[in-house]
Amino acid sequence: MPPLTLPRQHARTARFTYGVPRNFTISPDGARVIFLRSSSGEDPVHRLWSFTVATGEERLLAEPGAPVSGARLSEAERARRERTREHASGIVAYATDAAVTKAVYAADGALHTVDLLTGEVTALGLTGSDPRLDPTGEHVAFVSGGALHVGERPLLVPDGTDVTWGLPEHVAGESMGRHRGYWWAPDGSRLLAARVDNAAVQKWCLAEPAEPGRPPRTMAYPPAGTANADVSLWLVTLEGRRTRVVWDRAAFEYVAAVSWTGQGLLVLVQSRDQRTTRVLEVDPATGATTPVREDTDDAWLELVPGVPSRTAAGELVWTVDRDDTRRLMVGQDVVTPPGLQVLAVLAVDGDTVLLHCCEEPTERHLWTWSRAGGLVRVTAEPGVHTGTRAGGATVVVRRSLEEHGVRVSVGGRTIASHGAVPVLRPRVELVSLGKRDLRTAILFPSGHVPGSGRLPVLLSPYAGPTAARVLRGLDGFAIEQWFAEQGFAVLVTDGRGTPGRGPAWERAVRFDKLSAALEDQADALRAAAARHPDLDLGRVAIRGWSYGGYLSAAAVLRHPDVFHVAVAGAPVTDPRLYDTHWQERYLGHPDEHPEAYDRCSLLADAPGLTRPLMLVHGLADDNVFAAHTLRLSAALLAAGRPHTVLPLSGVTHMAPQEDVAENLLLLELDFIRHHLSQV
Repeated sequence: MPPLTLPRQHARTARFTYGVPRNFTISPDGARVIFLRSSSGEDPVHRLWSFTVATGEERLLAEPGAPVSGARLSEAERARRERTREHASGIVAYATDAAVTKAVYAADGALHTVDLLTGEVTALGLTGSDPRLDPTGEHVAFVSGGALHVGERPLLVPDGTDVTWGLPEHVAGESMGRHRGYWWAPDGSRLLAARVDNAAVQKWCLAEPAEPGRPPRTMAYPPAGTANADVSLWLVTLEGRRTRVVWDRAAFEYVAAVSWTGQGLLVLVQSRDQRTTRVLEVDPATGATTPVREDTDDAWLELVPGVPSRTAAGELVWTVDRDDTRRLMVGQDVVTPPGLQVLAVLAVDGDTVLLHCCEEPTERHLWTWSRAGGLVRVTAEPGVHTGTRAGGATVVVRRSLEEHGVRVSVGGRTIASHGAVPVLRPRVELVSLGKRDLRTAILFPSGHVPGSGRLPVLLSPYAGPTAARVLRGLDGFAIEQWFAEQGFAVLVTDGRGTPGRGPAWERAVRFDKLSAALEDQADALRAAAARHPDLDLGRVAIRGWSYGGYLSAAAVLRHPDVFHVAVAGAPVTDPRLYDTHWQERYLGHPDEHPEAYDRCSLLADAPGLTRPLMLVHGLADDNVFAAHTLRLSAALLAAGRPHTVLPLSGVTHMAPQEDVAENLLLLELDFIRHHLSQV
């Protein structure tokens, strides 16, 4: 049997995520932790586990049995998995009651509850998606066929073919980070549910050309400048009595977040131009709303995960941008200092707030804040940390450059991780380059001796909004090390627009998502070559996916003097074809700022292509539609410019199929090698 290659291992392990503990819930007394984990780094089937903090004992609570005969993923569940890039199976999500004594989950669409103290599993004889227990543990709500059910009874039923209840609309799940469409009251007496009407939203079709007999799938997709879904919120009792939540929906059409705790019901709404947000307090009896806070910004307001919320004392937990820092605000007080960037609020435990922050952009750390204790740093070791907190206990998940995988700890004990160890160990040098101190990872072949020979250079960026790649986590550079072993010096650079360096850095891409990003890649390349003379600036390739694919295609189209070969996966080539919430945040409305969309489109650059370009796209991609690649290819063909297009049948935005993912990397390597040899 041939040895396992890194590309195949990377695909087989879902990018080294199988076997890693995830989805942690801590009991109110801090004594138990519930979590999901598969049995090994190559096992996609996740199971539900309990961990006793005092003893370190693990106990298997539930695992999926034989699939239900004829069971298929619902359309809502399929869409959720695509939005969250979920490729695991088994129990991939669960929800508990407030006491964390009972949980509900769906396996192959079939709903089950499990007693978290005894491990007794009960099949409910129901099918659906996103099941959630009410806080008392009495009732199970779920979505099926676009209707919101409680137990066997449909509570809210669609009143039109374009209407759903209890599900997020496309831009909520894809661009806002809101993956839920309904919320239980703390006493279990009623629910808040989103009614989504997609009647005015454009309908786009996804066909499978390799299966011409299969009918196309139609979905509601709002490209920039077009109508969004009509989203309203309703309070509904268990008897079915409805009350509409009232706010100025014309001025605030986006429902960004909901928090319903014992301290009240908060809804965060946002204007279409994303320059104004308003926190509303909702009266659960009448649906009336009272503004709690309003913020404005000349560019846009980032939606920060975990806010708004409230402490046990009832103080509003929020973030504000001051001193070029995203800072925590509790009540009327800004409580974190300039320079400590708050990325998310991970938990509110009584009056203690758990924060996800960074001072150095390549690291992520945990901090707590409370009135009694002030600001306290929880993690100090270099690395990337995340976690959660409840009952005074904090789960800490750490990645670092010193070891593979994750280390999960709580109360001085470790929750085992069974993630796979990459067959190649990345050799990563993290540096700050150029006048903007661009955080960059540099990787060389493991046997390379400085001065022994010039190496072609491969840039492998994402370098776009909301995502940083240059982080102190070893396994995040496994693919880059594989490319390095093929004889390349590999650079990964986070330029302007990426998170972790403050609001001004993020907003440097306003009205132009390409110029600053490309300039930063070129500056990092030149600075890296000055630092390491072995880098051959006469042979430079660039590869990337999604925004990274967009950046790669733009690099050879606009700067062929710097970049000589490009592989662009799932690139957004025409910004008018991408969704409203994401694209209008950075470029404004296309009717008001058409020049921004023209500036960021690659279609007009097609006649200028002089370098080899491979375009790769999944034909089932419902995030960045294959139309982006096809339109650029058509423009290149019309201009008589040679290029390569690789369509991936049955592949969505990322390629989960093991053989496809492995062979795609091999084809990229062959394309880059061949064309760099001819430079």
